[in-house]
Amino acid sequence: MITSFKPIIFRLDNLIDFNSLNDLKISNSDMAIYDTIEDQLVDLYKVRNPDKSTIDKSEYEDFIHNELLGRSLAYYGAWVYYPWANRLVHLLDEQEFFEVRTNRNNNKISPEEQAILKDRSVGIIGLSVGQSVALTIAMERVCGKLRLADFDTIELSNLNRIRTSVHNLGLSKVIVVAREIAEIDPYLEVEVFMEGLNASNMKDFFLKDGQLDVLIELCDSLDMKLSSRLLAREYQIPVVMETNDRCMVDIERFDVEGTRGILHGLISETELANLNDLSPEAKLQLILKIVDKDRLSPKMIEAFSQMGKTIRSWPQLASSVTMGGGITTDIVRRILLGEKCISGRWYFDVEDILNTDPIEFIN
Repeated sequence: MITSFKPIIFRLDNLIDFNSLNDLKISNSDMAIYDTIEDQLVDLYKVRNPDKSTIDKSEYEDFIHNELLGRSLAYYGAWVYYPWANRLVHLLDEQEFFEVRTNRNNNKISPEEQAILKDRSVGIIGLSVGQSVALTIAMERVCGKLRLADFDTIELSNLNRIRTSVHNLGLSKVIVVAREIAEIDPYLEVEVFMEGLNASNMKDFFLKDGQLDVLIELCDSLDMKLSSRLLAREYQIPVVMETNDRCMVDIERFDVEGTRGILHGLISETELANLNDLSPEAKLQLILKIVDKDRLSPKMIEAFSQMGKTIRSWPQLASSVTMGGGITTDIVRRILLGEKCISGRWYFDVEDILNTDPIEFIN
């Protein structure tokens, strides 16, 4: 099974790239080629001229002529090859691509803020709920580098909440997500930890080639929840966690509160030290303590009582996971831009909101 996830980028004004792409075309007659570069240049012109409500065709043509600098369209921008899909796509090069792709973020995210975010690194542990978070972060371009960690593979039972195709069954979750991101933005740097995190690679995840600016923890493992936070606190990296039941969000600003107790002090240092000695049942009770079981939704409380009896694990819905992806992305962006975002726990509960009185309008 092919596990590549990085696209190959060719620029034809580079002789090595020119020859490599030519060889690829000759040896791969079945490769699908997509070339809409002229349309992308028109889009670039529109982005740079927002005050023009109507644009004459000759203006596009003059703009494209000036951009090409005497080159043919084939030599403009970059050709991006996706090995896993055998597709070759002609795109604007990185700076122009970024300019056009993020343009509709303005002014909710200003160009100056977008430039700041472009230099930020975000790590995500857990790519079940984390898939929605990773893809939303990528689409919004909240960072320039993503590190993804999960040891698991795609199973059929995941497809109630993980948006992917059935041909990806059995494939690593991080590979699936990394490929989707590459097909949205080939210039966004993605690193994967297919084996998940452990004692031998944890520091690399946090520090290699530059320290993480934010950690998003979305894994099921209690041990990993705790060990990742201990390291995040040591390196003063803020942590965001979202649990899709009632869309509960935890924010731990270890970057500004270096001695803060992990998980808001819900677990004592003694419990941390004895974690390896706990039985599965004792660990489950600890998880219930962390999530504050009295605040769980009634259906989730019922689900916990049926785990290992009538259901295999706790339920997760696509609607909740998708909403969590958006809320988590918004919070992470605010942290990265230095906006007000304090430590604490919040619930973005649709049921609670709909049980309040709506805003009334007079007809």
